[in-house]
Amino acid sequence: MQKTIKELIDGQSLSKLQYVTFFVCFIMNILDGMDVMVISYSASTIAKSWEVSPEALGIVFSSGLFGMMIGAMFLAPFADQIGRKKMILISALLMGVSMLLTAWTQTVPQLICLRFVSGIGIGSMLASTAALTAEYAPDRKRDFWVSFVLSGYPVGAVLSGMVSASIMPANGWPILFKLAGLASFITLPLIYFSLSESIYYYLKKQPKDAFHRVNAILGKMGHGVLERLPKREVKSSGIPVNKLLKKEYRIPTFQLWTALFMAFGCLYFLISWIPKLAEATGLSISLAIYAGTVFNVGAFFGIITQGYFSSQLGLRRTVAFFLVATAILMAIFKLFIGSGALLFVIGLLGFTLQGGFVGLYAVAARIYPTEFRTTGLGWAIGIGRLGGVIGPAVGGVLIGMGLSMAANFMIFAIPAFLAGVATLYLSSKKIS
Repeated sequence: MQKTIKELIDGQSLSKLQYVTFFVCFIMNILDGMDVMVISYSASTIAKSWEVSPEALGIVFSSGLFGMMIGAMFLAPFADQIGRKKMILISALLMGVSMLLTAWTQTVPQLICLRFVSGIGIGSMLASTAALTAEYAPDRKRDFWVSFVLSGYPVGAVLSGMVSASIMPANGWPILFKLAGLASFITLPLIYFSLSESIYYYLKKQPKDAFHRVNAILGKMGHGVLERLPKREVKSSGIPVNKLLKKEYRIPTFQLWTALFMAFGCLYFLISWIPKLAEATGLSISLAIYAGTVFNVGAFFGIITQGYFSSQLGLRRTVAFFLVATAILMAIFKLFIGSGALLFVIGLLGFTLQGGFVGLYAVAARIYPTEFRTTGLGWAIGIGRLGGVIGPAVGGVLIGMGLSMAANFMIFAIPAFLAGVATLYLSSKKIS
């Protein structure tokens, strides 16, 4: 029966319900991008007003990323039990509360704690929206739609950068967190009334009223209804993470984790420190903020481009190409410091790195089946976040030691290259 549903989704044009699902998930990833980047854009102002060292700021950045790791690994997997929609609601609520409270923090420990809580919601949101999108997208376009939905992340980063540059100098940094928190609360009714639960979740878990809910979704998609639900499969006794390490999935899982660990480390070094590093080259605070914005504008177009070419040329080779190109750009970055091309190269880095990075999410969505797709995505993101936690912290230490911008980029070119190699040799028949 699930195969029949799959054939319906794969064989017919997208319905209004599917477009709405993709749109809502896209909006939620915009919020993710806003909530991650707002601390980066406000970091210089907070550091000056609180007299915070680069090392302390590195801990603040890493606390949020550590929260994302916990959210992706230990909260997101519950979406396989309670449903993707409920988990998206829970994640949005966590993000909204923690962001609002951050506006009234007065100490670094308070800031670290609330960034951790916000990170839990962000990490869970990423995995849940990616899984839900993969389950409503037809197979031939799945890589594109997963990438499109996750491209909301840099859009949110761009929007928060524009708002930061325009209102923070006159109103102070707390206003950014108030606006981000309110935005999260506004999306709660949008999620509740507009987002549809995964039809595959209903078929696999068969919660109360699953039969009527499945037929309601099929009706909205323009398909015929079911006469009965398929027989429910016997529940596995193994814990979800053990399923990721079964013989079929073990090697590709470790390869995916390696690629994401390296890519996360490189990415979050850049998005956390680009404004401050750009400022160190002599740019004003406003232009330094726009450097982060340019990076994320490039990211949006890179993600969309990667999604298109992955559908046409194959996911594995496309993602590997984007990541290796990132390593090359970072290795030669010193050639552009002080030139008029600096902001263009920063945008190009966003194009290649985030295009390849988001492609790894599409890889995870293809490797794992519905039964533990969110668990697989969550653990891939979570393991990768270890690199994200380490990247900004190491960056803080290197900057505190006085290393130049060029030296930092040379160092972080290495993990980008290794991520590309790990992706190119990923041993899963489910990846083109």
